[in-house]
Amino acid sequence: MTTAWAVIAAATFCWLGMVLAISFLEAPLKFRAPGVTVPIGLGIGRLVFRALNIAELVLAATILVAILVDSPGTAATRALTVAMVAFAVQVVAVRPRLTRRSDAVLAGIDAPRSHSHHAYIALEVGKVVALLVGGILVFAHSVP
Repeated sequence: MTTAWAVIAAATFCWLGMVLAISFLEAPLKFRAPGVTVPIGLGIGRLVFRALNIAELVLAATILVAILVDSPGTAATRALTVAMVAFAVQVVAVRPRLTRRSDAVLAGIDAPRSHSHHAYIALEVGKVVALLVGGILVFAHSVP
């Protein structure tokens, strides 16, 4: 395994772990905590997801640079590209719609639930699968 491949694998599995922990553990559980109202949960979620998205951007950039230095193969590169594209779609297309709804709720407006949340989750699942496959393929490519 080259240094670039090790960096790709480490960044990929770090990214995967962060997404699993935040999106599939913290996010749904926070609304079950005693005293956490929808506005409080949304306020916390905005902070947490903003931080997660910054970390994701750094990890995606790290993976991209490492791939440009020494590609781990076409299949791994494609899988990791799918993860990066899913992330970009979330941030550019879906998150602004979710932000508009949370802005309304935080302003005290009784806004209807957003169907964009389902799109975000679908992209999150796709991203998780792509990261898992990409990480495994990096390891598989490094085995002689």
